Amino acid sequence: MFLIGFPLLIIPLAIYNMIVFATPGVQWTDKVATVEMLSGAQTPVTISDLLILLSLFLLLVETLKAGRPEGRLGVDQFLAFVVFVGALAELLLVSQAGNATFAIVTAVCLVDFLGGLSRRRRGVPPVAPQALPKVESNATSATPAS
Repeated sequence: MFLIGFPLLIIPLAIYNMIVFATPGVQWTDKVATVEMLSGAQTPVTISDLLILLSLFLLLVETLKAGRPEGRLGVDQFLAFVVFVGALAELLLVSQAGNATFAIVTAVCLVDFLGGLSRRRRGVPPVAPQALPKVESNATSATPAS
């Protein structure tokens, strides 16, 4: 079940703020894990990477949520706008948010908002055409008299 009317992209913004303000010593480049590829290369996974992946996953959920016919597109669109404006204001005005990680999360919020505008322009998805009723003619066929 999708949560209609709750902007899911507020979750990565809240997590970012909790990490930045509750644990000021944590660096976004701190390694959380290392993933070994089939080629043998070792790829480090940072806190920043995990937050961006969460943001992208929630963007997917938001997109699926907007495709539901019973969804409240207007409410979701307004909330996406509010989340984007809040993230943009924080990016520009708060020094702890002035980095690439928060800028990418803000860009994901922008994509959600702009995607909602494109869905709104398309309107209601077209309904599948139904079979046309058979029209019967009242004209009788004339048979030639012999």
